[in-house]
Amino acid sequence: MRGITGVIALLALLSACKNKDQFTLNGTLENADTIKQVYLYKQGLVVDSALVNEDHEFRFNVASPEADFYFIAAPGDKNYLFIAQNGDEIDFKTDYKDAEGDYTLAGTKLIDNFESFRKLSSTYQKTFADLQSTFEKKVSQNPAAKDSLVKVMTPVFQKNMDDFAKESIRFAKENKDNLVGFYAASSLDRSQYEKDLVEYAREIKDKFPNNKSVQEFLAYVNKIENLSIGKLAPDFEASSIKGGTIKLSSLRGKYVLLDFWASWCPPCREENPNLVKQYQAFNNKGFTILGVSLDNSKSAWQKAVIDDFLIWNHVSELNQWDSEIAKKYQVESLPSSFLLDPNGKIIAKNLRGQELEDFLKKTLK
Repeated sequence: MRGITGVIALLALLSACKNKDQFTLNGTLENADTIKQVYLYKQGLVVDSALVNEDHEFRFNVASPEADFYFIAAPGDKNYLFIAQNGDEIDFKTDYKDAEGDYTLAGTKLIDNFESFRKLSSTYQKTFADLQSTFEKKVSQNPAAKDSLVKVMTPVFQKNMDDFAKESIRFAKENKDNLVGFYAASSLDRSQYEKDLVEYAREIKDKFPNNKSVQEFLAYVNKIENLSIGKLAPDFEASSIKGGTIKLSSLRGKYVLLDFWASWCPPCREENPNLVKQYQAFNNKGFTILGVSLDNSKSAWQKAVIDDFLIWNHVSELNQWDSEIAKKYQVESLPSSFLLDPNGKIIAKNLRGQELEDFLKKTLK
């Protein structure tokens, strides 16, 4: 009994000796003979650096009153993300030459949770990589079959993405009281899973008041919530390519595809033939398009409209990403689109290719 009591006392003493005003990360960089120093970043800024000894080991001791995201940066654009707070003792290990940049973490319940999601994510990433490899191999064997392969493979890619999204949402909700849940939610495509992210944001809005990443996410969701499906599309008036101005609300009574694009955007130009096809098929059923160009050259804008046979209405501020309309609609990439019903309410977003055609067929019977 005396021996057991002594062990318990020793463990209690060791626990008490842990520095509660810092976290400690003990790291090992295998196969990194030339690496002499690594850096620790938080919110894009260097907060510490550590020398790598002859055994490829290093250590960070950093104050973090609340849990936050950090990443270790090593030469060669090697970055390793983790979560830590005061009192944590974390073990980090990686093979510096690992092409995938994989690494392991251990030491706290939060870290174990973080590792669980990373493993989940890597499973779906591997499936994506395998699908991509299969697609490229088939195209190289038969380049003429590329378009048909795209049609066949796209639903498979999408299913993998949707399955990953479902798992990420489940994980986020089960861990909404810690940053691992936020990390899981942040892995989602914001444009495709907007509804889920808005719902998640409501659940965590008061939980991490001092975390910059979370607060930036909540601010973003607050903006896009006003642009979510079912909301009235913000009105605007802008210069028409034909002269004069066009007001979005003047198109009420029709289904309107509000299409953000630019002459210099290759994906936009690739999508234009599909828009032409859908306009021709559904224009007499109450469907129209309003193109909003993020060009800054009027001549380039006009030439693209003519070359691509875009015969619907077009407006532009000719101010590229400084477009006030684009800012109002939180447009961060091109092409982006909003489908509005005859009352001006948003009923769909970013429908392209077959998705747009299927939606219009279902809606405009």
